[in-house]
Amino acid sequence: MVPLPNRTSLDSETDSRSPVVSVTSAATSVKSDTTGPLYKDGNSDPLQGSSNLTFNNGKPETAKSSKKKPSKVVSISEMNLLLQHNHDSSQLVKPARSSAVDLEILHAKSEILNAPIIVNDSRLYSPLYRNVSMFRRSYELMEKMLKVYIYQDGDRPIFHEPLLDGIYASEGWFMKLMEANKQFVTGDPGKAHLFYIPFSSRLLQQTLYVRNSHRRSNLIKYMKNYVDMIAGKYPFWNRTSGADHFVVACHDWAPAETRGRMLSCIRALCNADIEVGFKIGKDVSLPETYIRSSENPVKNIGGNPPSQRPILAFFAGGLHGYVRPTLLKHWENKEPDMKITGPLPDVRGNTNYLQLMKSSKFCICARGHEVNSPRVVEAIFHECIPVIISDNFIPPFFEILSWESFAVFVMEKDIPNLRNILLSISEERYLEMHKRVKKNRKSLIL
Repeated sequence: MVPLPNRTSLDSETDSRSPVVSVTSAATSVKSDTTGPLYKDGNSDPLQGSSNLTFNNGKPETAKSSKKKPSKVVSISEMNLLLQHNHDSSQLVKPARSSAVDLEILHAKSEILNAPIIVNDSRLYSPLYRNVSMFRRSYELMEKMLKVYIYQDGDRPIFHEPLLDGIYASEGWFMKLMEANKQFVTGDPGKAHLFYIPFSSRLLQQTLYVRNSHRRSNLIKYMKNYVDMIAGKYPFWNRTSGADHFVVACHDWAPAETRGRMLSCIRALCNADIEVGFKIGKDVSLPETYIRSSENPVKNIGGNPPSQRPILAFFAGGLHGYVRPTLLKHWENKEPDMKITGPLPDVRGNTNYLQLMKSSKFCICARGHEVNSPRVVEAIFHECIPVIISDNFIPPFFEILSWESFAVFVMEKDIPNLRNILLSISEERYLEMHKRVKKNRKSLIL
C-alpha cells in the first residue's frame, strides 16, 4: 500500500512504539542497511556512486556521493523515533481544502488510529508488524475506498512501459499491476486520493544516459521538465505542491532523478538512503527484488529447515563500494562456518549462490555503491536471516514491518565483531527469527 500524503494521510498504519524483539547484541549499536546487488542485470552502471547532479532554480548542483561513508549515521532506533515523530506531527496537519476526497481520507485516518485490537488473525502473523491492528484496518480501507489517477502523459519507453525482470523489476511490476487495476484506478481526477506518475527509472537510465559520460544531468532535467509540464497542463499538482502525487522507482539513481519539485511528492524508492534525502514517514522504502524470470517470478523460493543450515554466515559478491572490501578483509577464509567470499564462478541459474543461501543461517547484506541490495529480499525468500550492514538504509516497508524482530542490523564500524554478534543470538531466538522470516515472504512477493 502506498501511504497517503500528510494533507490527507492514512499514514498511521503502524505504531513504532509497539514491542519488538531486538536482535542486536550489546556489542554493537543497532544500525543497518543493505548493499548493491550481486548481479547488475545487463548493463553495468558505470556512474554508480559518482556525484549526483540535481537542480536548484534550474541550475545544476552536485549532491553527495554515496560511495563515501555517510557524514552522519542514523541508527535503526533513531529511525523508529523519526517515524513516530513524523506520524505525530502529521496528525496535526489540517487539509488545505474540504473536498469530498479530503473528508474521506480524514475519516479513514480516524478509523485507522482507532482500529479495533486484533487478538488472532489467521492471515497476518502479528509479530511481523509494528501494529497489526492498524495495518489490517488500513488495508481494509485501502481496498474499500482508495482511488488513484494515473497520468497518461509521457512517451514510451520511459513512461507506461514496465520492465518485469532484473534487479529493478519492483517498479515495473507495480506499474503493470496498477495500470491494469480497475478497482483502484479512476479516470476521474476529482475522485482521486493519489496521483501516479508512471515512469521507469531503469528505462530512463537506459534511454537517456550517455555511456561513459559520468553525467546524469539530462535524466534529472527530463523529469523536471515532465513535472513542469503536468503542473502547467493540469491543476492537480499545484493544489498540493505534489503532496498527493507519487512515483515508484527502483534504479540507484532515482533519488537524484526525483529531486527538486518532486521532493514534495511520495517517493517509493529502492535506494532508500537518509543521507541522500529519503524522508521517513513520507517516502516509502521499496523492496529491490531480483526477478530472474518474469514468467515465474517466485521460482526456486524456499530453503532448508534450520537443522540443515550448517553455515553460520554467507556472503558472495563483487567488491564495489567501501564496505565489502572491509568485510572480506576481516572474514574471508577466517572461520570454517563463515562463507565470505568475492564473486562465485558463473553457474547456470546461479544454483551455487542460491544453494549457499538456502544452507546458511545468516545472509550478509552488505552495501555496495548504494545502500540497497536485492540480497535482503533474496535472503527472506530463501528463509535466511538477513544481516544488514549498510548505514542509513531504511529497510523495505519500514512503516509497517517490525524489522528488528526478524533481521540483524550491524553497523559498518562493527564488522570486525560480526561473528561474535551472530553467535550471541541464542538458538531459541534464531528459531523464532527463522519462523518470522518464513512467514514474511508473502509480504515481499510481487
